Amino acid sequence: MARELTRRVLFLFGALAAVSGCLAQKSEWSFHQHDDLTHYRTVATDIEYPMVPVSRAEDIGGDCLPHSLHDAGNVQYWDLSLQEALQLAMQHSQVIRDLGGTVLRTPDTAHTYFDPAVVETDPQFGVQAALSAFDATLASSMNSQKNNYELNDTTQGNAGWFLQDLDTWETDITKRTATGTQFTIRNTIDFSHDNNAGDTYTGGVWDEIIEGEVRHPLLQGGGLEFNRIAGPGGRPGAMNGILLARIKTDISLADFEIGVRELIANVENAYWDLYFAYRDLDAKIKARDSALETWRQIHALNLAGRRGGEADKEAQAREQYFRFEEDVQNALAGRLQQGTQTYNGSNPGTFRATPGVYAGERRLRLLCGLPLNEQRVIRPSEDPPAAPVAFDWCKVVREALSRRVELRRQRWQVKHRELELLATKNYLLPNLDLVGRYGFRGFGQKLIDPNVSTQWDNAFTSLVTDGYQEWQLGMEFSMPLGFREGHTAVRNAELQLARARAVLQEQEQEVIHGISDAVADVDRAFTVLLTNVNRSAAAKDQLASVQAAYEQDKVEFFVVLDAQRRLAEAESAYYQARVEYSLALRNVHYEKGTLLDDYGICLAEGPWPDKAYRDAAELNHWRGRPRPLNYASDNPIIVSQGQGTTSPGQPLAAPAEPEQLPPMLPEQLPAATPQQAPLAPPPQPPAAPTKQGETGS
Repeated sequence: MARELTRRVLFLFGALAAVSGCLAQKSEWSFHQHDDLTHYRTVATDIEYPMVPVSRAEDIGGDCLPHSLHDAGNVQYWDLSLQEALQLAMQHSQVIRDLGGTVLRTPDTAHTYFDPAVVETDPQFGVQAALSAFDATLASSMNSQKNNYELNDTTQGNAGWFLQDLDTWETDITKRTATGTQFTIRNTIDFSHDNNAGDTYTGGVWDEIIEGEVRHPLLQGGGLEFNRIAGPGGRPGAMNGILLARIKTDISLADFEIGVRELIANVENAYWDLYFAYRDLDAKIKARDSALETWRQIHALNLAGRRGGEADKEAQAREQYFRFEEDVQNALAGRLQQGTQTYNGSNPGTFRATPGVYAGERRLRLLCGLPLNEQRVIRPSEDPPAAPVAFDWCKVVREALSRRVELRRQRWQVKHRELELLATKNYLLPNLDLVGRYGFRGFGQKLIDPNVSTQWDNAFTSLVTDGYQEWQLGMEFSMPLGFREGHTAVRNAELQLARARAVLQEQEQEVIHGISDAVADVDRAFTVLLTNVNRSAAAKDQLASVQAAYEQDKVEFFVVLDAQRRLAEAESAYYQARVEYSLALRNVHYEKGTLLDDYGICLAEGPWPDKAYRDAAELNHWRGRPRPLNYASDNPIIVSQGQGTTSPGQPLAAPAEPEQLPPMLPEQLPAATPQQAPLAPPPQPPAAPTKQGETGS
């Protein structure tokens, strides 16, 4: 009968396979024979869009047109300080913005406000995931089975066959400790009813067992140190203990701090870019107005037919004016060029004198999280510093090596590799576990019956009377011959540690290189600033002298045009030098890792769980008084230390204060163009075409 059933099942499966194959061939044939493929061209190939709400344009500032050269009369100014810009950027930056389009090109690599919390709550590698390995586990199972089979034995009184109904209910609680010891409390209840003629109770019997089990690893997998690093069940190359999970969180915090620092640096870059754009616009407007006045004078001479008003001279003056007019238009609207941003020559950013008020203002708005298009136009209300500053080189180097966040991040990597190597050596030990078990057993016709006083008729009564006690004590041993995996893991961990240390040393060299460039650039920028002060003053004197000589008909007019151009270039170079000096001072703080401190920005983690505060209170209670030391569990591993120390017991050097040199004399600096009044368009010459207005400060 069984063979016949097997043949029928095989025949059924074969028939199903043949039918499915025929259907597939028929479907393929009908597809190729069908001439109308409209469905596949218009529906199957359409691009699908996810059902995610689309933001409204007015919510992100996309409902207003960007400012252009034609709307200068409708501009309102918003005087914004650098500190306010930084505050806005920190307030609106759940995603750390940059100027390279990373959030569009590679969104997964963008730094966000949520990154440390995401790493902390990772269900596989987070701190809570590592702690969950030590949680107590409750397990319960219930099974019912029917046993019916023949026996080659007729002496048992069951006519050579065995029939049994067996019900089993098992419940246990397992807890693993930080030393690797595993405790288990187990309760097993089973009911058995069979046809054995020799049974004392023919109606079935109950068995109840309550036992406790302890399994402690003596060699591999044992010890507080190993379990805190590798975690229970850890393997070479796949460790996730509490210490390693916490280090991953600390690395994510360092990455977040790097992202915040880059944001602060880029906001300052954009702020001073916008400041230079306004000042450059001022200088170019002055040059254009001066060229316009010269053109008017020559144009009047040309109309009167007097000497000096020749057609070639009038054309040259007109060309000079329109050249400056082009510069003004570009300085107001701006070209879409890369401005000052991090890693464009130096880590904090090398200043790029890219003019453009409107373009620079949009860049600053993007970094601050403001609506990109608004009627108000941001106008910097601060001037870059011009006082000389000197730094103590030794203090700067010590502070850079101890405070630079990239070095701190790599030191966490080194500590991670050191702990991995320490735990990996444990796998060179054999498995030797000490196993102990002790239990109580109850037996009876019923499980629980308070009306039955006979011990053997009640399994629970039999259990509590200590009638049956069992225990077991032993050791289990196993080991791989040769320890190939263990030796390979140790060698790999040693190489990983050597690599991490080599990278750290190279990073320290890179930091010293960067701080050297930054400190040297401060001296260069200030010297160039003084040079441009003298250059600007000389250009002003030259223009005044040439203008007076031209009015007395002692010099040709092209000398005046050249002097106007030189003054415009000198003033623009002066403001560029001031911005470069300000960024050079900023770059020193960036390179030595104190940029956030310099602006009063503090990063801190959220509140700890209540148990952490209770543990801290207990430690504080025992501080200063003798406490019994448990050598089996009190073996802490020093992994990290609080901010303010460079090595155990050694205080961190105080931040290097910049040395203030005597300030510059007021007469050494040229008078800056007032920044509170917008610039008005100049009057037009009689023969000049109609021109558009512009704004400035």
